[in-house]
Amino acid sequence: MSPKSIPALQATLTDLIDLALITKQAHWNVHGTSFRAVHLHLDELVEQILDWQDEIAERIVAIGGSPDGRSSAVVKNTRVAPITEGAISDAAVVKYFAERLTALSQATQATFGDLEDDLVSQDVLIGTVAGLDKAAWMFRSQIG
Repeated sequence: MSPKSIPALQATLTDLIDLALITKQAHWNVHGTSFRAVHLHLDELVEQILDWQDEIAERIVAIGGSPDGRSSAVVKNTRVAPITEGAISDAAVVKYFAERLTALSQATQATFGDLEDDLVSQDVLIGTVAGLDKAAWMFRSQIG
């Protein structure tokens, strides 16, 4: 396995941990005419993100690493742009997640070159990217 595998996996894990927290923040603070649909959609997204996190963290352990999910590591290393504080409109939430899920997919894809010698880790991240792309599409489809 490539020594680059663990940092590439850890970078995506860090971003997913932050994204899960942001998703719950939006879930608690969303308002607007599409409140219920967006509120429920965010709960579904959190479940997906937690599954992706677990798969990546377990892959890090399987190849001899130690995943770092501490809040201090997430704050220091996240690539996910923050969401606004307080109440946020359903339209702003939808736009935020359409953009951030796409950005995270692109950032994760950029690490694929670091995983050329570790196709299993690459496969794990390819599955994550497929999920991120689908989730981004689901949010984009709500934009008028």
